[in-house]
Amino acid sequence: MKKTFKLQQENKNPDRILEAVKNEVRKYMKRERKKKLPEDAVYWDFDCRFGESSEKAEGLSASEIIAALDRAHEATWSECYVEIIAKASMKKETATDEEETTD
Repeated sequence: MKKTFKLQQENKNPDRILEAVKNEVRKYMKRERKKKLPEDAVYWDFDCRFGESSEKAEGLSASEIIAALDRAHEATWSECYVEIIAKASMKKETATDEEETTD
């Protein structure tokens, strides 16, 4: 998802707009997590970026997106850019797993 959300709209309560944006972000992430994983993957990971525009967007973790939306609302941004790209991730091997395979 690469989308610019308007946080300030005429005749709409900014708090309700913020809640609608948060709901859409959560719904997208939930939908992506339900997709079937490739055979070699263990879980879905997300590459996220957030900012006032796509040029100013900075990388965040998926868990920080909602907090970033709250900060943007407090700073009274007129709009914000959210980018969330799902990717399949493999479980990282621990040191004990590596030792067992070398024996």
